[in-house]
Amino acid sequence: MSQPTNKPVPGRHGHPPAGYESPGVDVLGRASAGPLAGVVVADFSRVLAGPYATMLLADMGATVIKVEGPGGDDTRTYMPPVRDGEATFFLAVNRNKHSIALDLKNPEDLDVARSLVLSADVMIENFKPGNMARLGLDYAAAAELKPDIIYASITGFGTGAGAHIPGYDLLVQAASGMMSLTGDQDTQPYRAGIALFDVITGLHAAIGILGALHHKDRTGEGQLVELNLLTSALSGMVNQSAAYVTGGVVPARMGNEHPSMYPYAPMKTGDGTIIIATGNDAQFVRLCGALGIPGVASDPKFATTLQRNAHRNELRDILHARLATQSAAQWFRELSAAGLPCAPIQDVRGGVDFAEQLGLNPVVLAGDGPRKIPTVRHPVEYSRTPVDYSLAPPELNESSGLIREWLLHRKTLAHA
Repeated sequence: MSQPTNKPVPGRHGHPPAGYESPGVDVLGRASAGPLAGVVVADFSRVLAGPYATMLLADMGATVIKVEGPGGDDTRTYMPPVRDGEATFFLAVNRNKHSIALDLKNPEDLDVARSLVLSADVMIENFKPGNMARLGLDYAAAAELKPDIIYASITGFGTGAGAHIPGYDLLVQAASGMMSLTGDQDTQPYRAGIALFDVITGLHAAIGILGALHHKDRTGEGQLVELNLLTSALSGMVNQSAAYVTGGVVPARMGNEHPSMYPYAPMKTGDGTIIIATGNDAQFVRLCGALGIPGVASDPKFATTLQRNAHRNELRDILHARLATQSAAQWFRELSAAGLPCAPIQDVRGGVDFAEQLGLNPVVLAGDGPRKIPTVRHPVEYSRTPVDYSLAPPELNESSGLIREWLLHRKTLAHA
C-alpha cells in the first residue's frame, strides 16, 4: 500500500486566543479552507448515522464539537478490530472533531450543553425520541435558546407509532424488506456487509443540513430537520422499493443478478469469476464482439434488454462457455481495454489497493504530530475549497478545556 496523503495544516493545539472566529480558522484553532469553514456544529449524536454526517461536515471545514457521555461514544468499545488499542469503528467516522465529555444528567454539564447549543449554527442528535425533551434539549428548547438554530434529529422509525422501536441498522435492514432481496432464492435473507442504512441516513442528514444552511443564508431562519432510518432505507432502495410502490411488484431475492438487466452479474471464467455489467443494447453488442461471438447479439432472443431478461438462462450458458476459455484476469484486461464495464471480485484490501492503482489516493492521514491515523478519503473533491484532515479522531474529552474556555469567552462578551 502506498503512503497515505495529507495536507500540512495547523493541528488541534495551535489555536488562537479564545473567541477568535474567522472564516478559515475554527473557534478552537483548526485552520481550514473548506466550504463550511466558520460553521459550528454541536454534535450530540453517537454510533454511526449522526457521526458519519458530522464527519463529512467537519471534513468540509465545519467546527464539530462532539458531545460524549462520561464513558464515550459506544463505538469506542466496538472491538475488534483495533489500532493501538482504539476501535477502528470509532476512528472511521470521527476525524476532524473536538471531544467534550458531559453527563447530561448533571446540572452543571447540562448548562455547558445548553451553552454549546446557544453558540452553534447546527445541532444534531440521535437519541431515542423523548429523551432530549426530558433534558430540555429538544428542538423547541433549542430554538428558544437560539431561534436560528438548525436542529437535525435522527430516529430509527420516526417519532410517531414507531418511536418506541430502537434505531438499529439491522432492524431496519430486516423491516424495510432489504434483507428479503439479499441472498439466493434458496437461502435465508442476509444483511448487507455494512450498516448500510446508517450510512445512507448519515448522507441524507448531511444533505438536509446543507439545505437548511442554504435556507438560513437566504432568510436567517433556522429549522428542524428530521430523519429516520426506515424512510432513508426505502429511499435508498430506489428501484426495488419503486417496483412495489410504482409497479405493484414485490421484488424477490435473485442472488447476484439484476431484476432488469442481463448480463449484469458475476460470470464464470476459466479460473474464477468476473463481474460483467451490461447496461444497454449497444454495450451488449460490443460485449459479444469482444468475446468473439458477434452472432449472439443479433439473435432476436438476445437483441434487447427485455429479450435478454426473458432468455437469461440460455444466454448465461452461452456466455459461460465462451468465458471458460480464458482466465478472469485475462478477460478483465481484454474487456476493460474494449471499454466494457467489468470488474474483478476482491476483498477490502484489494479494493483499497485497486483505488490506489487508479490514482484515487483512497487513504489519507488524519491528524498531525505523533497522532496520525490512516483514514479513508472524503468522497468529494472541491477545486476552490478543499477539504482537509488536520484533526485525528479525538480522544475522549480531549478538547474539554478549549471548548469551555471558548464558551466562557462568548458568555463574557454577551454580558459585556
